[in-house]
Amino acid sequence: MDKMVKENIFDNFYKGRKVFITGHTGFKGSWLSIMLNWLGADVYGYALKPHTNPSLYELANIDQLVSSTKGDIRDYNLLLATLKEVQPEIIIHLAAQALVMESYKNPRETYEINVMGTVNLLDAARQVKSVKAVLNVTTDKCYDNKEWHWGYRENEPMGGYDPYSNSKGCSELVTSSFRNSFFNPKDYEKHCIALASARAGNVIGGGDWADDRLIPDFIRAIMRGEKLKIRSPYAIRPWQHVLEPLTGYLMLCKKLYVSGPSFAEGWNFGPDDKDAKNVEWITKRICELWADGASFEIDKSPQPHEANYLKLDCSKAKTLLDWHPSWDIETTLQMIVDWNKAYKNKNDMREVSIKQIEKYLFHNK
Repeated sequence: MDKMVKENIFDNFYKGRKVFITGHTGFKGSWLSIMLNWLGADVYGYALKPHTNPSLYELANIDQLVSSTKGDIRDYNLLLATLKEVQPEIIIHLAAQALVMESYKNPRETYEINVMGTVNLLDAARQVKSVKAVLNVTTDKCYDNKEWHWGYRENEPMGGYDPYSNSKGCSELVTSSFRNSFFNPKDYEKHCIALASARAGNVIGGGDWADDRLIPDFIRAIMRGEKLKIRSPYAIRPWQHVLEPLTGYLMLCKKLYVSGPSFAEGWNFGPDDKDAKNVEWITKRICELWADGASFEIDKSPQPHEANYLKLDCSKAKTLLDWHPSWDIETTLQMIVDWNKAYKNKNDMREVSIKQIEKYLFHNK
């Protein structure tokens, strides 16, 4: 199957399209950069250097695929100047302080990045005439979590217990305010920008080395020949492979570009209910898939508050975008183990990542 046929998964929409990604050096941003380049897009990135070592961005030499500007999302003047120079058609905002535990250590910085960073991006975007679609990526944790056993819908109240989750709820409120005030669907013919937000579940995959996250912690422990210590073993999360929401984001951005204000809303992207598993189940299964003596133990020391149960209702994306989860939790964990074993064996990680992208998109077709 040649590349032209592959691109038809998105009807060649992204071929030659200018896409601007904030936070492209991070875990999700790196996968998105590879994916968009593979789809033929002209990809531009704005971010600080990778926060982890190793990083997927550096392992896959993504700087060869992206026109990159090193900048802080809090630097409004540089961000605006970069957008004016690039003149992108689509903006996907990923830049964030994305860790719950880090937000307890540095709450002020978390709010500065996640709230004012969103303000900076949206205020800059409205001054660049080439922009047609803007997507602000937040998190499932933006909702006011009541520990319900049913999924949250897009019209549920924003909230968030910890500074990270709360700052993302604030980012959603900023998005809603800018949509009402500057990108109002009723005035679309004047401003021509469709603004949406996307809330994904617990995104996992190869190439994530962030601190205080289950999969990266597990891989680090394996590489050191140690037991993984897990906290909150019975906490249930909507686990999904990184390619699931990224595909949803790209489907949504295409709709925003083509159909405009009718899709300018909040959207959930999460796994099917059967794939919402607790931390202990996930860890046991990875140990089985990895083998070679991989093991874990429960960390019984006191831990900061984290939600025990969180699930998304993704009926809207399934019905209106025709987006559906493609890889179940078993497939997702197998892909993560395969990716990390390839990394351990010093394989070409860009090629490994592209093969997983191809496998995912072919499966979706």
